[in-house]
Amino acid sequence: GMIANFIITSGNLFSKETVILDNWVKGVRYPIGNSEQKDIRGNYSLVTASGKPSRMKISGEALSPEMYMYEDTLQVKAMAFSRNGDLVTFSFERKLEDPKGVVRYSGVLEEQGWSGNAQLADGNWTNWTMTFDSLITLTEKKDTTAKPLKDIGKISYPNMAYGWKELPKAGTVLIINATVWTNEAEGILTEADVLFSNGKIVQVGKDLVAPAGATVIDGTGKHLTAGIIDEHSHIAVSNSVNEGTQTSSAEVRIGDVLDADDINIYRQLAGGVTSSHLLHGSANAIGGQTQLIKLRWGQSPEELKFDGWPGFIKFALGENVKQANWGDLQTVRFPQTRMGVEQVYMDYFTRAEEYQQQQSRWTTTDASLKTNAVPPRKDLELDALSEILNSKRFITCHSYVQSEINMLMHVADSFGFEVNTFTHILEGFKVADKMKAHNVRGASTFSDWWAYKYEVYDAIPYNAAILHKVGVNVGYNSDDAEMARRLNQEAAKAVKYGGISEEDAWKFVTLNPAKMLRVDDKVGSIKAGKDADLVLWNDHPMSIYAKPLTTYVDGIAYYDSERDAQLREDIRKERARLVQQMNEVKLKGEAVRKPAAKPQILKHCLEEEYHTIH
Repeated sequence: GMIANFIITSGNLFSKETVILDNWVKGVRYPIGNSEQKDIRGNYSLVTASGKPSRMKISGEALSPEMYMYEDTLQVKAMAFSRNGDLVTFSFERKLEDPKGVVRYSGVLEEQGWSGNAQLADGNWTNWTMTFDSLITLTEKKDTTAKPLKDIGKISYPNMAYGWKELPKAGTVLIINATVWTNEAEGILTEADVLFSNGKIVQVGKDLVAPAGATVIDGTGKHLTAGIIDEHSHIAVSNSVNEGTQTSSAEVRIGDVLDADDINIYRQLAGGVTSSHLLHGSANAIGGQTQLIKLRWGQSPEELKFDGWPGFIKFALGENVKQANWGDLQTVRFPQTRMGVEQVYMDYFTRAEEYQQQQSRWTTTDASLKTNAVPPRKDLELDALSEILNSKRFITCHSYVQSEINMLMHVADSFGFEVNTFTHILEGFKVADKMKAHNVRGASTFSDWWAYKYEVYDAIPYNAAILHKVGVNVGYNSDDAEMARRLNQEAAKAVKYGGISEEDAWKFVTLNPAKMLRVDDKVGSIKAGKDADLVLWNDHPMSIYAKPLTTYVDGIAYYDSERDAQLREDIRKERARLVQQMNEVKLKGEAVRKPAAKPQILKHCLEEEYHTIH
């Protein structure tokens, strides 16, 4: 019942020697190669009117033969050889016969060979004949292709190390007698219980009764917290994070290129992270649309996406945007100055306002007037910027210098919107009062990074504490796949630098980022009705000795330390099994190949670091 489009080949479709014989399109045959043409392989004698006889051989596959000439004991392969039915053309470079150089032959098939004309290296022409002498001995070609292993192992989710044999499911769990960091008015509860079921926190209190079928976990001596939320991350993104050729790339979306198999998802679960805000890089003044994910290890890219989350977009200021460190040959794109960065915003938001007006006029115009009218062209880039103007999409902005922080707030005031989050913002302490007045929803900063480039020379580790005491919502982010696994220790630095209370410092990596991302009604604290994104720690969560025992996302234990220990042993055994299987193949004389390293890109705002996974 399908359309008769197909091809006919001389052999295995993926074999190097295979040629296409017929191409059929809607039942009509278009011959390409002739499977019925005469097999010409054999030994021949070539005689020209102007030279000595030469021994020839045609070998190889019947439908794609190769021609050789013998000059004394030297075997020379034809520079070109082509056959079309009974016609043949070939050429050889003659080194031992005058005139030396390339000789081109053309001829026609006869009963016992060919005959035709040849042009010598000096341009003269001569006649030639090639007579069949004998058949060649055809040997079966040895298959040197590497064979697949006889047992590739069991499929897992994802199908790699630390994957699941079966995807985990949510159940009913009661954790008892733990120290519970609620991040709510109740504060830190000792010897408390938390019940969660079907992905939601059901009850927080003491002496809770386990429902029938619930799993009860003794939390004595352990700490239970909300899952860590990384406001600024670049994990789980396929390939590069920058579209650096454009000043604005508002139309591109991280959500289209999620990499659900990134091992950093599992590693960060092992560090207590349950949600990550994935951003483009900082090459553009206006970057792309971001994606908040939950670290549901083993699920598909679409299933990583955080439900009910309002859209965000990445903006950037400073050295990266104006290409200060890109090298002389790369500074070819506008803007080149901090003034130019401001002008980009003014220009694009002016265009967005005009675009909105065009769209609005079209939707409100009398339908009778639209009969012959052409609707305004849809622009995905300006759609995203219009959403900012209408408070349907929110900005998280890469920033450092106080003058630029002020500049973007001024641009926002000019167009009637607010900057949701300033990320990095290492000079935020200089303008904390202005940020508070602008109603900035969050400052997502580093704990103690400074002096790694010119525009952060004034950074101080007390930045977060100063912003917090002024009343700005403050969080710590990673911008780094390795640091994200230790954000619990980053939170502790808020206690060291500025005397922030332990409870408030812990909010820097949990509740406060949830508020910045406008999902604090779902995550960030331990409260009945919220998502069961929880971490059970073996120690005080900000201790350098603290390790997650279990990390729950939607009430599902996506990381468990005991399972992790078993997985490591399983991986060791699987590696040994595969090595033994490869050794067996090698001993049998089958083709082998060296293992190929797979480089992994660990991404940051501007640069990308390449690491090799073996």
